[in-house]
Amino acid sequence: MADCDLLIIGGGINGTGIARDAAGRGLSVLLVEKDDLGSHTSSASSKLIHGGLRYLEQFEFRLVAEALAEREVLLKIAAHLVRPVRFIMPHVPQLRPRWMIRTGLFLYDHLGRRTRLPGSHAVRLDRPPYAAGLKPEYRHGFVYSDCLVDDARLVVASARDAVARGAKVLPRTECVAAKREGDRWRAQLRGRKGEREVAARAIVNAAGPWVKEVLNERLHQPSRDQVRLVKGSHVVVPRLYEGDHAFILQNDDRRVVFMIPYEERYTLVGTTDVPHDGDPSRPEASAAEVEYLCRAVNRYLRRAVSTSDVVWRYAGVRPLYDDGSADPSAVTRDYVLRLDSDQAATPVVSVFGGKITTYRRLAEHVLEKLAAWFPGMGPSWTADAPLPGATLPGGNAARFEQRLAQRYPRLPQPLLQALARRHGALAYAVLGNAASVAELGQAFGAELYAQEIDYLIEHEWAAAAEDVLWRRTKTGLHLDPGQREAVARYVGRILSEQRPTKS
Repeated sequence: MADCDLLIIGGGINGTGIARDAAGRGLSVLLVEKDDLGSHTSSASSKLIHGGLRYLEQFEFRLVAEALAEREVLLKIAAHLVRPVRFIMPHVPQLRPRWMIRTGLFLYDHLGRRTRLPGSHAVRLDRPPYAAGLKPEYRHGFVYSDCLVDDARLVVASARDAVARGAKVLPRTECVAAKREGDRWRAQLRGRKGEREVAARAIVNAAGPWVKEVLNERLHQPSRDQVRLVKGSHVVVPRLYEGDHAFILQNDDRRVVFMIPYEERYTLVGTTDVPHDGDPSRPEASAAEVEYLCRAVNRYLRRAVSTSDVVWRYAGVRPLYDDGSADPSAVTRDYVLRLDSDQAATPVVSVFGGKITTYRRLAEHVLEKLAAWFPGMGPSWTADAPLPGATLPGGNAARFEQRLAQRYPRLPQPLLQALARRHGALAYAVLGNAASVAELGQAFGAELYAQEIDYLIEHEWAAAAEDVLWRRTKTGLHLDPGQREAVARYVGRILSEQRPTKS
């Protein structure tokens, strides 16, 4: 029976962030995830690293301040995956007065440390560069800064760094039961190779929407804490406006909807807040949600978007801590950590809520909860340590793309740009000594080649076409059904050869 210090249940952004931090402090770590890494809530986000401007109206000042500080940290340690973006908020006097927006933006600029991003100010929307796509009656607005992120790749990068520091990461492995025996948890795991038993000195329950199920049914630790499952849906449509800025749009119900440049040719629109009572594994964006998002943006757009324009839709279930709010949009986005121990032994920490932006601080707080059981554990360290691929010259992604082009002069620029954005400095490892596209193997379209798929399988736990097309890359959005099927056949063939995983 294997033994470890810490067993982490859940391979989303919180679980992998905790695994990375704990392994770097000297703990022996095992992380299990019943599906693919980041395959649920963590890859179904709005793709934002942000403070949460709208949370100020709910007086979530602590959360906003922490998120704004983390925004700066992630710009530094995940420079290839997190990039700045300017958000435009058209002013609608009937919804929020100008003084309220100015006050909110002033707080947003000053609640957290802001060294890398420009501040907010008023702008005219009836002249370039922000007039494109908007109805002419929207003449005034405000601009502020936040960041975009490749959410699924942030999960994989955290997991890879955890492994590099000694952790074991087992996707498609479920913790089916665990019980306390003396000073250990004894857990039964079920994976593709059958069942096994492990012993752990502590457990972290980071199972997201399944946190209560794991606590009650797998660990037999009843809790009065409740989870509010709220579905957030998004749609992707052909590009709605020119420019690399995003929009935050006020809706009649006082919610906000984002329009975000996505994958060069598209616009991402989201999100909704709908109570979810079904299975969190496969949530779907309903027709009513798609219509809601289209209606919300059509208030502002010169050319209306219809449901028939939607080329992709996705939904995720947010496991929010139930604070008793009747309105799903008003439920706190802050996280709550619950420590349960049996007479000061064999602890379990359960993670309720949380958001991608604050995952790193959440991990630090989890390990603070466990410090009494691991007195030899090292200090916090993740705020200054780049994630794999993030060591770019001067932290500048554009400069790195130039260097990559100099190293591979015969490879097409769109390919190099795609690899740089997905892998950062690890693009060199993906390409190896390839001097031409002919040396990259089968071409599937959308700058996806066999050599990269091999790399994703060998180093990033990709084990299905969906892992490759929609999480490790977003090429599924650009490929036709025949091309996606070709990827599926290739992945199946490679996996059938049972190539060893190096990670």
